[in-house]
Amino acid sequence: MKILVTGGAGFIGSHVVDAYIEAGHHVVIVDDLSTGKKENLNLKAKFYHMNILDDKLQDVMKGEGIEVVNHHAAQIKVKASMEDPYFDVKVNVLGSVLLLDLCRRADVKKFIFASSGGAMYGEAEQGPFPETYPARPFSVYGASKYSVEHYLDVFAQNFGLEYVTLRYANVFGPRQDASGEGGVVAIFTNCMLHGGDFQIHGDGYNVRDYVYVKDVARANMLALDYPQNEAFNIGTGVSVTTNQLFETLAKATSYSKAPKHGVARLGDLKKSVLDNSKAKKLLKWEPKFDLKAGLEETVECYKKL
Repeated sequence: MKILVTGGAGFIGSHVVDAYIEAGHHVVIVDDLSTGKKENLNLKAKFYHMNILDDKLQDVMKGEGIEVVNHHAAQIKVKASMEDPYFDVKVNVLGSVLLLDLCRRADVKKFIFASSGGAMYGEAEQGPFPETYPARPFSVYGASKYSVEHYLDVFAQNFGLEYVTLRYANVFGPRQDASGEGGVVAIFTNCMLHGGDFQIHGDGYNVRDYVYVKDVARANMLALDYPQNEAFNIGTGVSVTTNQLFETLAKATSYSKAPKHGVARLGDLKKSVLDNSKAKKLLKWEPKFDLKAGLEETVECYKKL
């Protein structure tokens, strides 16, 4: 199968590329390397250094005979989306719609979309969230992802484009950028291994659902063969506070300093945990890594950097 992966040099996208290539698929990567890294590129994939808003993307899709588009390219920072909403919408909404239109023109059969379960549902009144829980995004980033899901449905109804939406919880693992705001595991791990000081935003009792990147890549594999248009939560369903995450990582890295607590960030949710029962039943996916196993493997990879 010929698959285009946008953002294939990024943290999650590069793991998806690796999984596709290992399964024998022909993979084309489009990435502008604004956040992706050359060292993440799989050498068996064909790489185009290009933004998803580039007019030449249509030539790439037609020339390569793309059958499936896996869309991971995005502006991924919640804080940045609140500070510059226009840029977030330009990349995440306009860029995605342009890509969908190119799929229509290039006769692409399937579209796999990396959405955000963490930002989709807003503040929790119950939890874990099922896919049927009313979406009420708390940030511009979450609203942009939710908007694209509606466009997917429009293109499916009018042009027959098949799609699978994967609503990720908080993804962590090797290759995550420790310089960004969203990769708390990468930030904590990098700081602990270097003996640095850092602060936790807020009181540390914010609750998240942490899912390992290899489990996420496997969900993208299963999505290739899923025959219906569906959205799936890709998370563990396990509640973990930031303080608990800190303690688990401190043990894995032998870190002994106490954390400092700062002001909570604008747009951050207090609780976000996903119900993955639909993915278990229909997509036949469930996480194989628990938090401890995933963190230990992540720490070992960071030690080699």
